[in-house]
Amino acid sequence: MKQIILGMALLFASTVLFSQTLDDYMEVQREALKTEKKAAVAQAMQFTDAESEVFWPLYNEYNGKMYVFNTELYKLIKKFAANYELMSNEKAVELWTGSMKVEQDLLNLEKTYFKKFQKILPGRKVMRYFQVENKIKTLVEAQLALEIPLVVE
Repeated sequence: MKQIILGMALLFASTVLFSQTLDDYMEVQREALKTEKKAAVAQAMQFTDAESEVFWPLYNEYNGKMYVFNTELYKLIKKFAANYELMSNEKAVELWTGSMKVEQDLLNLEKTYFKKFQKILPGRKVMRYFQVENKIKTLVEAQLALEIPLVVE
């Protein structure tokens, strides 16, 4: 599973680098990441048939909503890149405020879906699933942190 998650993080990071000029490439890479992520979740969770039957539809719903917020984050990264050389103080505040809003929206979504997953799975399985999500997110964010430079003062 570590190899799958690391591969996903690298795939996403390379997408961010190239997607500033190739949005179509970004979508292809996001689809590949989605497939790899689903495989990593399946491997980590090891569901029974009954659990699998109720989990995957909710997983797809949750990830569909996360996709929307991640698209907003992607747009912020593109704006950062477009303004990087001559970023005004106002633009810097706007971008960081936007970033915090997306993070808060993602946290609210996670809280909502944590409750929904609790209705269909035992608490330990729910926690395990959100641990897997968190590990993937952390790896992707770490790679992004390496790739996105600090704003020029």
